[in-house]
Amino acid sequence: MSRVAIVTGAGSGIGAAAARRLAAHGLELVLVGRRADPLEAVCASLGGRGATIALDIGEPDAPARVIEETLARFGRIDVIVNNAAMIETGPLESFSRDSFERHYAVNVAGPFFLVAAALPSLRESDDAAVVNISSSVGSIPKPGNMLYGSTKAALEYLTRAWAYELAADRIRVNCVAPGPVDTPIHATYSDDLAATYADLARRIPLGRMGHVDDIAAWVWFLVAPESRWTTGNVIHVDGGQVLGLPEAAGG
Repeated sequence: MSRVAIVTGAGSGIGAAAARRLAAHGLELVLVGRRADPLEAVCASLGGRGATIALDIGEPDAPARVIEETLARFGRIDVIVNNAAMIETGPLESFSRDSFERHYAVNVAGPFFLVAAALPSLRESDDAAVVNISSSVGSIPKPGNMLYGSTKAALEYLTRAWAYELAADRIRVNCVAPGPVDTPIHATYSDDLAATYADLARRIPLGRMGHVDDIAAWVWFLVAPESRWTTGNVIHVDGGQVLGLPEAAGG
């Protein structure tokens, strides 16, 4: 029987690409996101396989609902890809308490309680895997990104903590930390995408923004049987951004 994967933030960007990659390798998909239409479009691109659940993973009852609906449809859960995230940028004094709480609700509490609710099913799987999607700013302080970056640093810590605690259950937990990737999330905080993209590409030693398939390939590898002896890792897929700003030639 095919393994069943839940992918959050699956309506676009990295989540949609990860869903396509997992489906191509024979997994059944449960696509989770806030808007129904993009989820249905991704599902259609997979040949209509799988299911969609339109909700906000940051709402308190959302994780349990995702698990309940997945089990009602497929009867099992083998893989979780925690990709949903929100981002706002600005200086310290610009963030309201509501914004602070929303970042942690979506980026930290959503993954935390989704994995917790799925544990009974993951423990029954012969090949259970959790892949968290972090960000390079979880490791690299960047002006304006302190709130978003702190949630991603928290998710990386949870990756290691879950991997350690769940190893006895043979549930492996890993994390992909992308650098700047061409996805719709940048439009949520930038009024000038061209300038934002130029600035982001300038910070990449390999000289370009990432593509969603650069990240989806690693999501699949960390889910694949070949990675069964891999857990607790945070893998930077960022064109070398974590190494620091590239120096000018001859500098």
